[in-house]
Amino acid sequence: MVETLLLVGIVASVFVGFNIGGSSTGITWGPSVGAGIVKKTTAAAIMTVFVFLGGITVGQNVMETLSEGIITTDLTLSAGVAVLFFIGLGILVANIFGVPVPTSMTTVGAIAGLGLATGTLNYATIAEIISWWVVTPIIGFWIGGIIGRYIYPEVNRRVTIEKTDGPLLTLDRQGAVPKPALGPNTTWTEIEITVVVLAIGCYMAFSAGASNVPNAAAPLVGEAGLDVNTAVIIATVAIGLGGFTIARRTMDSVGGELSDIPLLAALFVMVTASTITTILSWIGIPISLVMATVMTIVGIGWGRATRPITFREAVTRDPEMEDREIELGAIVAEEEEDEPAPPIGEEEADEVLHGSDLFNPRAVIKYVSMWIIGPSMSTTLAYGFFTLVPGVA
Repeated sequence: MVETLLLVGIVASVFVGFNIGGSSTGITWGPSVGAGIVKKTTAAAIMTVFVFLGGITVGQNVMETLSEGIITTDLTLSAGVAVLFFIGLGILVANIFGVPVPTSMTTVGAIAGLGLATGTLNYATIAEIISWWVVTPIIGFWIGGIIGRYIYPEVNRRVTIEKTDGPLLTLDRQGAVPKPALGPNTTWTEIEITVVVLAIGCYMAFSAGASNVPNAAAPLVGEAGLDVNTAVIIATVAIGLGGFTIARRTMDSVGGELSDIPLLAALFVMVTASTITTILSWIGIPISLVMATVMTIVGIGWGRATRPITFREAVTRDPEMEDREIELGAIVAEEEEDEPAPPIGEEEADEVLHGSDLFNPRAVIKYVSMWIIGPSMSTTLAYGFFTLVPGVA
């Protein structure tokens, strides 16, 4: 009986990890794939490796919080399987609404529902986690705002990310041993930019592993029956499988609904969101990579678009300055090469101010709504289930 239940739990863990892989691989590698810098299969392979590294290192701190910190007792096998069911249900609902899955928040909600039903909820831990859920979007927005106002325009003017025709590298077979050589049209600048893009993608994959591997693995760790390393391997394989399959479509479409930003801006977003997520995972806070990503995008756009006015005017919207327009399309425009960006408070060229829409506000509202609905629903359903069927806990 125990072996059968553990097998059911592993299947549920694989289902959760598979869907995480489909979502997080698209977010991590979509911009690079869209720019032609990396192939989908290569992206999925790199994603799998760095997800494992993130899960087996920093992710163990999050796993400890999920398996021991939220409730005052260890998760039993039956309770762990039930929690995975509610996580999977949260994934299903998010997929129906067509938004990236707030898996970490859904996982916390399901375990918190168990704690409420059994009287074992650690209120201090859950309060700390929720406080970070409130603070993280603010941090992401303001870091993005600073980048958009003071850093991105200058870098955008100096750096051009282009993909030349033909292969990046070829094999020089003139000698006894074939050696790698630059492609027929490849420049050293393109090589350097490609290395940077790949490094940032690996960093974001590591961050995704640190935050997401515990969601699929933690409910089966400890008293539930699996050791940490085995659970991490199972979760990693499942995430990798999702990356090689359903993520192929999300890598094509990622960013299409939320924002139409160039690769350079996407790289700023990836570094910022990954750093926020990795730091919080290191201190054991289950956090959504999507949350930091979305709010950093909005922050960079807000900062870029408000350059024509001062910071005080942007924040307070001084009535005396109502004639100064804030254009939300500014982030998609390119700075003129060798022309310095106008100082803060000065109007910019028309071609900078009138780009396409920065982001879809309705999409942002939908994302934020899922950050509330996801954990709330999983908490309510888990609480009702464990109250009606106390023997499972």
